[in-house]
Amino acid sequence: MANPELGHGDSIRGLIRGILADIRTLIHEEIALARVEIREQAGRARAAAVSFGMAAAALLFAGTFLLIALATAIADLLDWPIWAGFLAVAVLLSAAGWLTLASGRSQLRSVHAVPPETMSTLKENSEWIAKRLSSVRK
Repeated sequence: MANPELGHGDSIRGLIRGILADIRTLIHEEIALARVEIREQAGRARAAAVSFGMAAAALLFAGTFLLIALATAIADLLDWPIWAGFLAVAVLLSAAGWLTLASGRSQLRSVHAVPPETMSTLKENSEWIAKRLSSVRK
């Protein structure tokens, strides 16, 4: 009589191979699904970016025409030459730009390229892993 455990072992081995093959197939299908979803989301993001670009261009032109209107209105109301109205608008915009730039620079000083809490956690995790690996080797 043949060894009954051998047949049992083969069926377990086959079962494990089947499970591993199913897992591999599942992973490949999940990756394929993720690729399709990413392409779909990229298309949506591209459409949104085009809309934002068109809106930015329209707002840029609108802002330019509003500034021209403001400059001519200032010159007309104050009975100045037209260049003086444009100069007044340019000075006001320059002042606003410098104030915004100074504010942005001060805010940028508080930004850390590498988050300190994340670095601390990563360091703790790497030390823990190193400790575990060194205890397994012993």
